[in-house]
Amino acid sequence: MTVDEVMRRWPSTIYIFLDFRMRCIGCPLAVFHSIDEAREEHDVDVFLPQVLGAIEVPA
Repeated sequence: MTVDEVMRRWPSTIYIFLDFRMRCIGCPLAVFHSIDEAREEHDVDVFLPQVLGAIEVPA
């Protein structure tokens, strides 16, 4: 999934992007970048566990 898709489906993840100083909200590249690509671009090492924790998985 792209960063844009993740933020639209799970809006609570937006705060995690902001906490890591990733200004992906409104970025034209968010519709193209995967979370891992964005993480690499912003040189963030630990990020995915927080995003996965914010995603609500249906029971």
